[in-house]
Amino acid sequence: MFNNDWDEQLKDEISKPYFQELRMKLAVEYKEHTVYPPKEDIFRALKETACRDARVVILGQDPYHGAGQAEGLSFSVRAGIRIPPSLHNIYKELNQDLGVPAPHHGSLMHWAKQGVVLLNAVLTVREGQPNSHKGLGWESFTDAVFHKLNERQEPLVFMLWGSYAQKKGSFIDRTRHLVLESTHPSPLAAHRGFLGSRPFSKANAFLKEHDMEIIDWKLPELPDETHHRG
Repeated sequence: MFNNDWDEQLKDEISKPYFQELRMKLAVEYKEHTVYPPKEDIFRALKETACRDARVVILGQDPYHGAGQAEGLSFSVRAGIRIPPSLHNIYKELNQDLGVPAPHHGSLMHWAKQGVVLLNAVLTVREGQPNSHKGLGWESFTDAVFHKLNERQEPLVFMLWGSYAQKKGSFIDRTRHLVLESTHPSPLAAHRGFLGSRPFSKANAFLKEHDMEIIDWKLPELPDETHHRG
């Protein structure tokens, strides 16, 4: 299902009755409505970043609900899609924190490939209806993912932006892992604590301190990039 160690880590979870019910509900949703991301990208955050390879976790709430936006990674959009406001602010903070320029695209795949788990709490959404799949069962599944990450012996950095993410990550063992909390990067909240929080340099300092490879946060331009600045 995930083609890495998540298969073993989550095998008990995906055999639970609620998860089987969730799969049946999703089959109906995808048949009767336009749902994002595409089916093959629902578990992309876990497929791209194995549990053993994880170094940083960035938690989002639910996928983007506009056509062609969601690619199965929190805050990330497909190349060629206009960069959403929250991601603009993430790029702004990245530039202020590390001095790296913002790319002309919104795909965070480069981070995922390096061990950044870009997980949403809810993994699917109906077109044009934010939070429409809240309560379907995804929250239990992503809680299980968080518990597995928390249990890992190697330390991790959890970036919890906004009250929703902070509540979901409230049980994380802070004696072992670094938890970076701030307001959400959305335009409504970014200026109240996200901008200026320097999460990227703090994450790398922690990884370095624990003799782990740091993240190259600079996102390379994509060769076929269509320039869409939001």
